[in-house]
Amino acid sequence: MSINNSPNVFLDTNANRFQVNIINESRDNNEASQEDVGSDPPHYEETSFTDEAHNKLRISYRPGKRELYDNFLQRGEKTEASLHPYDTHNKMYYLQTFGHNTMDPVPKIDYYRNTGSVSGNKLNRPSLLEIHEQLAKNIAVSTSSVERVANGESTAGDETTASKEEENKTGLVKFGWVKGVLVRCMLNIWGVMLFIRLSWIVGQAGIGLGIIVIALSVVVTTLTGISMSAICTNGVVRGGGAYYLISRSLGPEFGGSIGLIFAFANAVAVAMYVVGFAETVVELLKESDTIMVDESNDIRIIGTITVVCLLGISVAGMEWEAKAQVILLVVLLIAIANFFIGTVIPTNNEKKARGFFNYQASIFAENFGPDFRDGEGFFSVFAIFFPAATGILAGANISGDLKDPQGAIPKGTMLAILITTVAYIGVAICAASCVVRDATGNINDTVVSGMSCNGSSACNLGYDFSRCRNQPCDYGLMNNFQVMSMVSGFGPLITAGIFSATLSSALASLVSAPKVFQALCKDNVYKGLHFFAKGYGKNNEPIRGYVLTFVIAMAFILIAELNTIAPIISNFFLASYALINFSCFHASYAKSPGWRPAFRYYNMWVSLFGALLCCGVMFVINWWAALITYAIELFLYIYVTYKKPEVNWGSSTQALYYINALDSALALTAVEDHVKNFRPQCIVLTGAPMIRPALLDITHTFTKNNGLCICCEVYTGSRKLCVKEMNSGMAKKQAWLTKNKRKAFYAAVAADSFRDGVKSLLQASGLGRMKPNTLVIGFKKDWRNAAASQVENYVGVIHDAFDFELGMIIVRISQGFDITQVLQVQEELEKLEQERLALEATIKENDFEEEKSGICGFFGKARKLSISKHETKKESTINTIQSMHMGEFNQKLLEASTQFKKKQGKGTIDIWWLFDDGGLTILIPYILTIRKKWKNCKLRIFTGGKANRIEEEKLVMASLLSKFRIKFADINIICDINMKPNKESWKFFEEMIEPYRLHESCKDITTAEKLKQETPWKITDAELEAFKEKSYRQVRLNELLQEHSRAANLIVLSLPVARKGVVSDYLYMAWLEILSKNLPPTLMVRGNHKNVLTFYS
Repeated sequence: MSINNSPNVFLDTNANRFQVNIINESRDNNEASQEDVGSDPPHYEETSFTDEAHNKLRISYRPGKRELYDNFLQRGEKTEASLHPYDTHNKMYYLQTFGHNTMDPVPKIDYYRNTGSVSGNKLNRPSLLEIHEQLAKNIAVSTSSVERVANGESTAGDETTASKEEENKTGLVKFGWVKGVLVRCMLNIWGVMLFIRLSWIVGQAGIGLGIIVIALSVVVTTLTGISMSAICTNGVVRGGGAYYLISRSLGPEFGGSIGLIFAFANAVAVAMYVVGFAETVVELLKESDTIMVDESNDIRIIGTITVVCLLGISVAGMEWEAKAQVILLVVLLIAIANFFIGTVIPTNNEKKARGFFNYQASIFAENFGPDFRDGEGFFSVFAIFFPAATGILAGANISGDLKDPQGAIPKGTMLAILITTVAYIGVAICAASCVVRDATGNINDTVVSGMSCNGSSACNLGYDFSRCRNQPCDYGLMNNFQVMSMVSGFGPLITAGIFSATLSSALASLVSAPKVFQALCKDNVYKGLHFFAKGYGKNNEPIRGYVLTFVIAMAFILIAELNTIAPIISNFFLASYALINFSCFHASYAKSPGWRPAFRYYNMWVSLFGALLCCGVMFVINWWAALITYAIELFLYIYVTYKKPEVNWGSSTQALYYINALDSALALTAVEDHVKNFRPQCIVLTGAPMIRPALLDITHTFTKNNGLCICCEVYTGSRKLCVKEMNSGMAKKQAWLTKNKRKAFYAAVAADSFRDGVKSLLQASGLGRMKPNTLVIGFKKDWRNAAASQVENYVGVIHDAFDFELGMIIVRISQGFDITQVLQVQEELEKLEQERLALEATIKENDFEEEKSGICGFFGKARKLSISKHETKKESTINTIQSMHMGEFNQKLLEASTQFKKKQGKGTIDIWWLFDDGGLTILIPYILTIRKKWKNCKLRIFTGGKANRIEEEKLVMASLLSKFRIKFADINIICDINMKPNKESWKFFEEMIEPYRLHESCKDITTAEKLKQETPWKITDAELEAFKEKSYRQVRLNELLQEHSRAANLIVLSLPVARKGVVSDYLYMAWLEILSKNLPPTLMVRGNHKNVLTFYS
């Protein structure tokens, strides 16, 4: 490493700015070491952010010297006093990025880790707000900042070293792709089928169809392997195998269902493989006549001993298990080699009599075609062979114990499939080229002279096996399951191979089941199973899972009918394969930017074909087992969906939800609105939704499952504080809506005024056709005490809604909507309750210590007495505070805030449909009556009319409502709406508006003009006189409402419209106040005067 620099750079303590640009670092080391001063060596070009020459630094290091350079930086003493200005990649590197004092960090993997990552610590980069504010204020690096960064940051080299030291210290065992994946997959794929069933399969199907059977099985496993490779290379893979891959791709619903049955399948597979091993041992005992009890009980005894031994190996640790697997693989390979060697060893008369003649073209030709017997066919033979091709997930199932799962799983799995496929095809062809289908085993069955062979290869080779056509024979491909032992050079090695195949598969399943189950339990998808999530030792071994797997395996060894359960197990594995393929297809189809697998040799349609092929194979193998598998999976899927575990893995299901929503929204924009499809889509000015729950509840009642509902909040004040508060509360408030089952969105804006904020919401809310068409707002109960600007903003919002052609609903309840006081009291009481619980815990601890005897016990009693007194004092304080708050606690306000959540009893919804606004005034109450909580309420219609035409008006209204198909209980024609109100009511109205009147007629013109300029919001005498009739009407309407609708459950009333710029804000508020005063819950509704009802079909 060389540092080329101007002579005085290191002497200048103020030199603090440079930039490093890579020009070339590919020169040879030797060339670099011999460079001359006068030459132009490869170097790091120096650039400067300033014009000062002494602020330039040139750093040049040669290829292979980077580590030396890093070590140089890391070994430097970085104390507060010696913070070097040139250290751009040290512990404080983001304070000195490119030589600048800046919070902006360079890219680093630790910023992208998950919290709790085992491969490194997650670091938090500075927020955008921090960077934005810091740059704006030009704050220099402070000591506290240095300390904060130094404590929270470290270089990649430091952490890598720390990680390696941790690994060495704990002795954590991680496997490479050969021992971890290739060996396991080969052992699991090569099973007993290779030694005792493959010869029968090729005898039934012939060489041609036999290869097709093997190839079809391999197609299924290869497609699954390709899909699994794509998923594995799309991010870091943790422990859990198939469960982890499926759950992270398709979500907990699919992952949770398949994870449970896959773990169970592996546990039962242990029993199946162990029983296969025990049966072979019992066969050997029979030959030597050393049966212990009887065949069945001997299988149980040997199976139990075997499972205990395998459990011991597994519990001893993954390292011991891996060593055992390697030994078993060596035995298996020797057994397979032994077979191939045996095919070229010259045969003898005894083997010839059993059908083995070495390689013969005539035998190959005779065995090439199929010869299905005993009701067998292509698919039945395929169903028998296919389980031999499974086992490709053996490596993936221990993904948590691999050094590099992303690289190891694809490489090891695909190579294992290739090697085992070649072995299966090789054994099948060799066996079918050496051994005839039928043989008697009698060395005297030779060809008699003059006998016609009729094309029989055995006959041409000198043996007459013709009697096998009429009676069963014991030898040949079709009859003898021990063909490989007969052909092999040394028969006992094949038996050793069978032992190796069964034990290795059992061991792999015994390890896989607990690992998958532990990952499932850790995710807490099924809360009752969390007990099994705990791991032990350096490798986090699932000891509890091992015990559970052992119990399941023992149960099936002792009591289960394995011939019945075997097809279900095969189908469980196939269901996993199908979902892995579907996961790859689904992730590709969702087109999420996060789907970026490093493994490129996949195609989503090929993956879909693989998924369908797996489903088809399930039914080919056993249709009823396939149905049982689907039923169990469906049940678990529904269960997990219902429980909704609190996890978010960024599954492709979420991505597809977004794609579908986006496509639907775009498709909706191409469809013209039609009156028949009109639905209220509301912006509700609730503020924080939990503060005005009643306003949200009444709106939610007529928008739930029917229309859009957006709860909106406007932040006013300091923009910086508002934006910070708004951003921090968005997720919390949306979560509150979700938790309280409110089908609504939350939106917030920061604005200079309430009206500006609402104006922004009215214009920008919604998406395409899903835009709000109605504004819902609570009545401003405190308008008489509020500042004039607040009243102006409130009325201005109503004007803005009409300007943007939105419907308007103003809701009023007697107690008001804001329950901030209630929430504050509840929060304070919760804190006091937590203090009380903490105090009780302290007392219990002291009671435990008090058990000491002697003088210690005496002082313990004294301490208890002291604490008891403290507790009494504390509780009395709590009670005092509670009683004090209960005195202030507005019980009526709390009840009012929940009144729309309750089921409404029998009553009425009174609709005062005074003005035709397009039908919104009648549509809202109709929607309410079809809701469960309001279905017992009847609609009563009130409308204006003439006294001499009451019956005609009723008939007209009844006809209109019947055409709209809206049921009603009664129609009332109000004839005296335009009568003057009584004196008391009018006097109350005048007294109410008195503080807001200008009274300019009582003053001279100059004074009056001055007052108008100073208080433009006041009600002038001219205005009051001009709208006197309208004021009379509002007061009179309240009298009529008191008379007719005082007992209604809800009143829906036509909202009066104030002409913009003509009617003052305070006069309009007075109209709304007097109109809705002292009434049941009231909705003042005004549509946008466009039809929302139609009588056409």
